Amino acid sequence: MARTHLRISDVAQRAGVSPATVSRVLNGTATVGREKRDLVMAAIDELGYRPNRLASNLRRRQTEMIGVVVSDIENPHFTEMVRAVEDAAYLRGYRVLLCNTDENPAKQRDYLGVLAAERVSGVILSPTDRSAPEISELLDHDIPVVAFDRSVDDSRADSVLVENLTGTRAGVEHLIECGHTRIGFIGGPTGVQTADERREAYEQAMIAAGLQSSVADGGFRAEGGDRAAHRLLERGATALLVANNLMTIGALQAIKDLRLRIPDDVALVSVDDPPWARLTDPPLTTLAQPIREMATAAVELLLSRIGDHGAAPRRQLFELELHHRGSCCRTDN
Repeated sequence: MARTHLRISDVAQRAGVSPATVSRVLNGTATVGREKRDLVMAAIDELGYRPNRLASNLRRRQTEMIGVVVSDIENPHFTEMVRAVEDAAYLRGYRVLLCNTDENPAKQRDYLGVLAAERVSGVILSPTDRSAPEISELLDHDIPVVAFDRSVDDSRADSVLVENLTGTRAGVEHLIECGHTRIGFIGGPTGVQTADERREAYEQAMIAAGLQSSVADGGFRAEGGDRAAHRLLERGATALLVANNLMTIGALQAIKDLRLRIPDDVALVSVDDPPWARLTDPPLTTLAQPIREMATAAVELLLSRIGDHGAAPRRQLFELELHHRGSCCRTDN
């Protein structure tokens, strides 16, 4: 008897192949070799898998669905992005399938395979693994991809990105103008594009000012930001530049635990500008990303690509904007 709760990923695991391979077998694609095809068909028979929804989608060629793949749904940066994408897509007659990878390349691989099998109209992707072959497989099957926040290696994909270098340098320079010379940087994981670019910009600005860099990795998580802030403050930092809003929450916790005052004892600048940044005492100086504008641009790029697969790849670049508030300059400056 067919087990309707089974998924393509279950068939892929039983057959020892990728979900994208299962999708190609079900779609009758000739590029799958006989050996893998036989493995997939045997797994389908063993499990009793019946791809009813997939078969319906394939008859219609594509669904009016957009896949949105983010690296951390707990991050307010991506929460706001998803909401803006859903708003823009809905107004244009599309619905959204949301996937969260938790910065896990294996989860990204599985979700991209599922989106390919579902024949979504397109995918907006904030990649954990920018070189994953599943990205190219989507594009090979005329499913357009827009890279959001981080680029991908396949040059056929469109992209909506932030210019991290100039904005991050401006944050360091603002702290220097406020009289700080011992400026610590709380960064994200090495190998993640946004983390690498922001760290590079910080180090460039410190070298240009003749100052010593001091970096700690917060992993783009609140608990990591807490640990990193403790380390930097124990080294003598009087100012912190934090590379995302979750780590800023951790840094604020560390500052509170150490009974330090902002900005008299320690100054703080955060990349991202969540609503709560204006509610702290004092309000936080931030490097704001125009998330809603970026998300709307991503949807427009994707939908225009759906209608014109042959157009040259497009790249839209947005600026970080320094919002001056009260968390940087000491009250005696």
